[in-house]
Amino acid sequence: MIGKLRGKVDAVGESFLIVDVNGVGYEVQASTRTLRNLKSGDDVSLTIDTHVREDAIRLFGFASEVERSWFRVLQAVQGVGSKVALALLGTLSPQELANAIALGDWASVEQAPGIGKKLALRIVAELKDKASSLAVAGLQLPAGAGASAVPEYGNAAAEAISALANLGYAPAQASAAVAVAAKELGDEADTAKLIRRGLKELAR
Repeated sequence: MIGKLRGKVDAVGESFLIVDVNGVGYEVQASTRTLRNLKSGDDVSLTIDTHVREDAIRLFGFASEVERSWFRVLQAVQGVGSKVALALLGTLSPQELANAIALGDWASVEQAPGIGKKLALRIVAELKDKASSLAVAGLQLPAGAGASAVPEYGNAAAEAISALANLGYAPAQASAAVAVAAKELGDEADTAKLIRRGLKELAR
């Protein structure tokens, strides 16, 4: 199984790119969010999810491990295949998706092509408990390629979620409270402020 590809972008299509690895071109399906940041000649490193079928082998590429994790988790929801999962990750960053699910914001999920209200509600309901762990994983991504979509207050939010969990709150509750706090505080968000605002949200 191919788990990672590093090479040069040979071409970029509407829903895929060709990655040249030492003269071998690999066709990789990717989200519009990933594709719009790439152009022919760019150096690229992608985390790969390999799907093997009787008639084909398909490669799906992601800018980060947490994005690949979301791709896999999303497909556990009935009605979500690889195409819909990629469309959702092209519409929302992993952190935006985690926040939307933690907050029960199905309307944001519904913005993705191929997702109606019924499916958006199902995604939010079924993944609510998993959103917090994936949110923290995304927030702790190191700076660099693939992490540009993570807010600057990412580590502070991860620390705040951890602190609230240590106080006895369920991870899903802590994640939702910190998501609200981060949205309100914006660039002013640091760990202490996120915890204080998060506690206020949990006390409601």
